[in-house]
Amino acid sequence: MNLSFFHPEKRVYRRPQPAAVLDLPGAHFFALYRGARTGGDFYDFAHIGNRVLTLFCDISGKRDEALHIAAAVQDTFQQRAPELFAGKDINDSDRLSDLLMIVNRTILETAKGPRFTPAFLCCFDLDLGTLTYINAGHLPALTRDGEGIGSLDASGLPLGLFTHITHDPQFCVLRPGTSLLLVSRGVIETKRHREEFGIERVKESLLAAQFENASELCTAIQAAAQRFLENKLPENDLTTLAMVRPQAVAQSMSA
Repeated sequence: MNLSFFHPEKRVYRRPQPAAVLDLPGAHFFALYRGARTGGDFYDFAHIGNRVLTLFCDISGKRDEALHIAAAVQDTFQQRAPELFAGKDINDSDRLSDLLMIVNRTILETAKGPRFTPAFLCCFDLDLGTLTYINAGHLPALTRDGEGIGSLDASGLPLGLFTHITHDPQFCVLRPGTSLLLVSRGVIETKRHREEFGIERVKESLLAAQFENASELCTAIQAAAQRFLENKLPENDLTTLAMVRPQAVAQSMSA
């Protein structure tokens, strides 16, 4: 007797591979994840020649489904980024827009419909210190340098909503000694007695943090959120991603 009618095949969900941490002469990259196993936080890096591409996104929906989509996004990101950014004489802005459109289609196709996905995609030129980025409905990326805290705000809609959505890349320079920080919504929405940790506390924590590399910066921000929680277990996934340009780069560039 065929019992497949009574016992349908269970869907197999994939999960993305752990991102490779990058420690390069011109910049340190690191991400730290502490999970309540509820969300779809995803990040990945791609080192291509003198460029480092970073993708950070929050895929909505149930965890297994969100991570299944993240695995497909990772495949697309790792396959297409080297193709688009090969060579030196390319336009980072155009290629970044193209890559984000491809990632957006991957989300829609894998989800088989709309899937709300705030995302931040950037390309950092290790030689020039330039950052080309697209903030697609994500929380602001924060920078810290000798002048204080800066904010790279959203300039377009989240991914996973429309098939032909386009975004205009933005541009900034990250001088030696500058740090870049991204946090997940779980960090912002961490609550204590109905009060959220919030973006302003993230800024204050970034300004007060003492660190020498991206790993220490990620740890410092997570520790600040944990102190705010009074060491209770978080209800959401807490993800921090950072890039730190060593001050020593300035000396080597001027030598």
